[in-house]
Amino acid sequence: MGARSCEPVAAITGLGFSQMSRAPIGTVRELAGTAVLAAISDAGLAPADIDGLLLNKSPTAAAEELPLLLQNDLGLRDLGLLAAIDSEGSSAVQMVQYAALAVRHGMARAVACVFSDTPVKSGSAGDTFAIAMPLSGIEGWEQQQGFLGAVAGYAMAAQRHMAVYGTTAEQLGAYAVACRQWARANPMAFLKKPLTLHDYLASPFVVEPFRVLDCCFPVNGAAAVVVTAADRAADAPLPPAYIHGMGQGHRGRNGMREDEPELHIGAVQAGRIAYRAAGIAPSDITQCQFYDAFSFAGIVSLEAYGLCPEGEGGRFVADGHTAPGGRLPVNTGGGHLSGYYLQGMTPISEAMIQVRGLGGERQARNDIVLVSGNGGCLDYHASLVVSPHRGLG
Repeated sequence: MGARSCEPVAAITGLGFSQMSRAPIGTVRELAGTAVLAAISDAGLAPADIDGLLLNKSPTAAAEELPLLLQNDLGLRDLGLLAAIDSEGSSAVQMVQYAALAVRHGMARAVACVFSDTPVKSGSAGDTFAIAMPLSGIEGWEQQQGFLGAVAGYAMAAQRHMAVYGTTAEQLGAYAVACRQWARANPMAFLKKPLTLHDYLASPFVVEPFRVLDCCFPVNGAAAVVVTAADRAADAPLPPAYIHGMGQGHRGRNGMREDEPELHIGAVQAGRIAYRAAGIAPSDITQCQFYDAFSFAGIVSLEAYGLCPEGEGGRFVADGHTAPGGRLPVNTGGGHLSGYYLQGMTPISEAMIQVRGLGGERQARNDIVLVSGNGGCLDYHASLVVSPHRGLG
């Protein structure tokens, strides 16, 4: 463990949601506005107090679905910070990072960050996400081969991990089962039916080795947070989440035979930078909120962030360490698999609930919480280290 961080970078002081549903409930823009106003109120502020706004839409949505004109919808004036952030699944965490830097250096006093999406049409999101994910570097190859959706790319990455390290289907299943166990205590979770490993193994494949229960559960909805300077956080009506560390890591792909971006991911760099900034080691983390659009993403994140040895993520999960009662709680709200898929705002929102001590039956030890964002096919990574404590010493 390094020298402890004494002064946080900034604080997250507000959290807000729109309605969430598997049915049409409004436009991306409308839901975003609702979530931002809820987060502002939760922070004990008024719209006039907000002088920064950061927006994040899904990569599958058109730019005009969440325009900068949301500023006008909300009646926000004289903003010192306004931008749309696009780093795929790492964007929500990056929004919080940029907001923290802005308030730290005087560009703004209070920044609202929002993600909004409406991927579910007629009860299914399958068509929305059935788009080519360019991984080969050959223009149009993925589309021609029917290599569609993130599920195809992540499934191929998982197959490689299984071949190299011996990760098993049962270990993927253990991750999904642990997420469901957490979700059963989360009033906001969408999937709460008890799930056993037998149930998991009996579920249909989507793309091997992924079964339907390995995949995220998209919803229509929006979530937002408000970031302020740390010295203003004490004025908030609810406990803040102090930001002690931030990091990013984007390895890139060279297309060469020895390059294995599915095994050696940028989360290693993101975690190293965030830990160093917070003055901690991986062993100091008391819970994790991971971007886990697929079960494998959670398993490989445990390894990349130094929370278990390389190649041991599957065994770590199968031994029960991430489940309720385990020594390292992971995705205590059910994560993307059983909670709800609002991309990077899902782990951020659960981290806020946990840091505030509002988890109820699912509340876990919350001294130092690691939050991750993950975009592309394990290409783009961003992380936060947050805590209810202003000082980690």
